Amino acid sequence: MQWLKGAGTGRREVRILFTSAGRRIELLQAFIRAARKLNIRPVLHAADVEPHIAAACLANVSHQVPRADSPSYINALLKIVRREGIDLLIPLIDSDLVKLADARERFAKLRCGALISAPDVVRTCRDKLAMFDFLVQHGIDTPETWSLAVLMRLRNHHFPYFVKPQFGSASRGNFVLENEKALRAYAPHVPDAIIQEFVAGVEHTLDVYTGFDGRPRCVVPRQRIEVRGGEVTKARTVRHAGIIDTGVRVAEALGGCVGLVTIQLILTPDGRIRVIEVNPRFGGGVPLAIQAGADFPRWLLAEWLGRPSRIRLDHFEEGLLMLRYHQSFFISGVGGRSTAGRSPKRPRR
Repeated sequence: MQWLKGAGTGRREVRILFTSAGRRIELLQAFIRAARKLNIRPVLHAADVEPHIAAACLANVSHQVPRADSPSYINALLKIVRREGIDLLIPLIDSDLVKLADARERFAKLRCGALISAPDVVRTCRDKLAMFDFLVQHGIDTPETWSLAVLMRLRNHHFPYFVKPQFGSASRGNFVLENEKALRAYAPHVPDAIIQEFVAGVEHTLDVYTGFDGRPRCVVPRQRIEVRGGEVTKARTVRHAGIIDTGVRVAEALGGCVGLVTIQLILTPDGRIRVIEVNPRFGGGVPLAIQAGADFPRWLLAEWLGRPSRIRLDHFEEGLLMLRYHQSFFISGVGGRSTAGRSPKRPRR
């Protein structure tokens, strides 16, 4: 990824492809603002398996692509990159991270920077058992975690437990097991179930900016106040030295990070900071951090342009509250037609 530094020097335009763009309108808006602040024209492309997505109402061009688990997924993205002259590719969900990490050099040969961490980093983060082992090895506090098979062999249990899929995302399949009856009845139905020690406390999400060189330069903790369907709907920024230091330690231990790393942890009543999950991508609640002053899109684009930014580790406003709501787009004359390869005309809000 070193060639990306200064890759856009002298450019008046930046072409960005967002994969699995879905409803990430606020993030696309942030990149538009960032590009304009840097006096370059943003040309946004939104790719998704669905033919009709909200992000297409903001992007310049939309593309319908195969599912991330399809053998043709990466080739479809490479075709878009080659045809459209894409400069930067930014993934937005977990399901395609491993494939994109493995294909980083293929995109680089087309002069496109895939903002994705190194393959070993992505694989460690995607596998929650591997992440548990990694955190323990690096002395980072994390809840005790077992595979279902190992837990079922234990003689003594300490309920409640927390169950989740080993390779899951967006909180799908996550729930609390209150007793052994629940453990035996429900856990076996969770795909690749892992069991974690249940930790009481206040959950925080950290946005860690690592740019193109993997060095953690800014950490924004967001206290999660309300979550719906796995995505935060109410949150506020928190300046907590111990939490910020934990974000730095995790990113430094991982190494090979690119762009943003999202870390979830729980601050317990007795002050312990316990890391529960790490995702090497933009988190769904990142607009709060950006609004608070941690302008990740501008920093990334400035780095791409060869214009380093002055960034503090706590470069954000404390106590900024985010309250989210749905906003609708209305597109005339769509019917059953696909919007693949183009943007809908005249969206109405």
